Amino acid sequence: MTVLQGALVVIRPTRAEDVPALALIRATDEVRARWRGGDDLGADIAADLEDPDCNCLTVHHQQRIVGMIQWYSEEEPDYRHAGIDIFLDPAVHGSGLGTDAVRTLARHLVDDHGYHRLVIDPAADNAAAIRCYEKVGFRPVGIMRQYERGQDGTWHDGLLMDLLATELTR
Repeated sequence: MTVLQGALVVIRPTRAEDVPALALIRATDEVRARWRGGDDLGADIAADLEDPDCNCLTVHHQQRIVGMIQWYSEEEPDYRHAGIDIFLDPAVHGSGLGTDAVRTLARHLVDDHGYHRLVIDPAADNAAAIRCYEKVGFRPVGIMRQYERGQDGTWHDGLLMDLLATELTR
């Protein structure tokens, strides 16, 4: 995959040397509360890099690692689509970097890979993430009840959102 240039971010394939910086971001309270992971976050990220079904990309802003965005695909022809997941350093939350990263990857998935539909599934109570995704053109599809186990061990709802290629904001 080539390097993707957004308005604010640069996105490139994640490399092994990115893992320590990404693990530090994943270890922040804000990210850890929303992103799954075990006790060894570096090992979790390294495992994602080895997963052939996961495409891990590092997000840079002003030549600094600020997070990771991932995508996966369903290639069954009758259900073909791609899904996105992202985490960013809380120090850059609210700066538009998340919207730019999601839009940049979405454009790549639509224009370069030909996906007609994308999905993303934030926690139902993550209003900031939902606003970010809506700015790109994602729309709520519905609540997935007790979708994900939280750090506290209880089940939490998720929001399924999707985006059709024709709805992608440029």
